[in-house]
Amino acid sequence: MKASTDRLAELDAFSSLEAQARAVARKEVSSRELLDLYLDRIARLEPRIQAFSRLFEEEARRAARAADGALAAGRKLGPLHGAVVAVKDIFDVAGHPTTAGSRALRDRHPTRSAAAVRRLERAGAVVVGKTRMVEFAFGGWGTNPLQGTPRNPWDLDCHRVPGGSSSGSAVAVAAGLASAALGTDTGGSIRTPAAWCGIVGLKTSSGLVSRDGVVPLCPTHDSVGPLTRSVRDAALLLDLLAGPDPDDAQGATAPRPATLAAIEGGVGSLRLGILGEDDLGCLDPEQRRLFDDALHQLRALGAETREVRLPLPVARYLEAGGEIMSFESFKHLGRYLEGADDLVHPVIRERIARGRDIPEATYRALLDERRAAQDALRDRLSGVDALIVPGCHQTAIPVAEVDEAAAPNLFGRFVNYLDLASLALPIGLTAEGLPVGLQVAVRRFDDALALRIGRAIEKSGGRLVTQPPAL
Repeated sequence: MKASTDRLAELDAFSSLEAQARAVARKEVSSRELLDLYLDRIARLEPRIQAFSRLFEEEARRAARAADGALAAGRKLGPLHGAVVAVKDIFDVAGHPTTAGSRALRDRHPTRSAAAVRRLERAGAVVVGKTRMVEFAFGGWGTNPLQGTPRNPWDLDCHRVPGGSSSGSAVAVAAGLASAALGTDTGGSIRTPAAWCGIVGLKTSSGLVSRDGVVPLCPTHDSVGPLTRSVRDAALLLDLLAGPDPDDAQGATAPRPATLAAIEGGVGSLRLGILGEDDLGCLDPEQRRLFDDALHQLRALGAETREVRLPLPVARYLEAGGEIMSFESFKHLGRYLEGADDLVHPVIRERIARGRDIPEATYRALLDERRAAQDALRDRLSGVDALIVPGCHQTAIPVAEVDEAAAPNLFGRFVNYLDLASLALPIGLTAEGLPVGLQVAVRRFDDALALRIGRAIEKSGGRLVTQPPAL
């Protein structure tokens, strides 16, 4: 038992998912011991961190015992055998309510888990619980006044925003309360919390990962992706999550990537696009320094860089993307506005209700404008393999200073609008000790390339995801 205890101490709660799954498979630690490690941390930290909306402690213990039993019988469940994962409360988990962060959905009790959750469980993962989120995923700050706003673990003295809408998933990973987590991204909802919480987050290509069993917000922009503590972990999860699903029309013919196998390819000979000063001028000096350092690092690794102008100003992606989101959210969620006023927060109610006043013809024109911008981008990306973009234009601010009418992330929504995939990863801390992130944006279904570029940064810079000092 001592060898197992020593190995568990070596892994700790902040070790990579890949290392933990390998240790369980080699019987260096048991699934039960790994689960206990996280449940103990959750018991100590959750009252202050508030990452979870619901814990599945008894079910998780049964799953961990079953994983250990299978291994004792010589049967490995999969690449995630015994790993402890959390899922955003927008994913159905059989036998548990799916609230999507709203009181209006408190009676949603699915009997079948979302496709992404089923794929994780088939790979051997133990689902420890559901995480808090912005109501209906319609917001980027990470706030939820009705169900509670998770605390960004990088500052336990001040309640700072975690980023949204996948707020609890990012906090759970950053605070060492789970090995990895599932999130969704409609306009930055994985990448903003990843950037502000100092972890890795992947906005996958639309249709690459099934959205079956996920409460819809804006199907034109919605995507499913992982939040992890390493780029390799994100690649491992993508390989398990991606692939065709007849229950998701958009992903019925999605490719099945082999991301992890190609992730060590490096960036030599790659040509990377950089936005111009009109777009980068919003960065403060500290963020700009870290961003420029990352570019220098990529050039030193063999990549070339050149300036690329987006087809539309950043402000237009925020405006037009927001109108598409309002129109589609009203179509899918508008019925929940008919209940008592206290079931949906006024800010979210207003965002959804805005879609009622957008004519169908205007919506169709917005989609035409979106397609034209995508065509224009294809021309501008000729000879360019990927875009390197700031993770966000600002760091996490105190919750008390949030202006819900302001854009949390100027570099979030354009990715969904232009039908790109994007990897967010940490590149350093400000003098105040707050994380700063970087994005690697790529063409649809080039997710493996984004992860390959991110992995090159990860290898060159050492372990990027670090433990918040207070934890």
